[in-house]
Amino acid sequence: MGPMSIHLITGAGSGIGAVVAQRLLERGDELWLLARDAGRAKELADRFPGARTLVGDLAEPERLSWALGHQSPPDRLDSLLHIAGVVDLGQVGELTPKTWNRTLAANLVAPAELTRLLLPQLRLSRGHVVFVNSGAGLNAHAEWGAYAASKHGLKALADSLRHEEHANGVRVTSVYPGRTATPMQAKVHQQEGKAYDPSRWIAPESVATAILTAIDLPRDAEINDLTIRPGA
Repeated sequence: MGPMSIHLITGAGSGIGAVVAQRLLERGDELWLLARDAGRAKELADRFPGARTLVGDLAEPERLSWALGHQSPPDRLDSLLHIAGVVDLGQVGELTPKTWNRTLAANLVAPAELTRLLLPQLRLSRGHVVFVNSGAGLNAHAEWGAYAASKHGLKALADSLRHEEHANGVRVTSVYPGRTATPMQAKVHQQEGKAYDPSRWIAPESVATAILTAIDLPRDAEINDLTIRPGA
């Protein structure tokens, strides 16, 4: 066994991120969780004993550099797991710049900036960047314009990063889950005016298993894109 692996996760507060965090902690890895504010950081520290926290708000990507500069991020990083995301449905004829900017900031610009800030640590460990994308990153449907645009952009970010960092030994994976039974899904159903039945959708545990499979893959291989669909 080599030294303990070190991971940084966004979105550990609920859904897929919470399951991934729990799994990594249970197997004895070192965990850093990004929290939007100090109150949230305390909640995460209480929920995941032994995990470390960093405070930085994905809604304000331009402030992440300042925020991390005033803290002590890990000095090496085996994986950076971008799992946080926001969604607001609406037709293009109704979506405002405020919604577009908020969606793009959290889902695309913040992951880009966080990756930029942590690349030295990832290069040092020949680490792995995982972007939890969405089926909407491959196909855009009515009312999903802003979210799908942010996720199509996230695919481009991942693909460019993969080409740029390949020689540095940094692996990059995009995961495209279909609808998953998370609090975000409950919110989407509410916006759609539909009843929410979690049993119809993918369990977050299944997506977590796929993410861990990607980061645990032996060094001779890299999963670039992983699409996960609801089973029968």
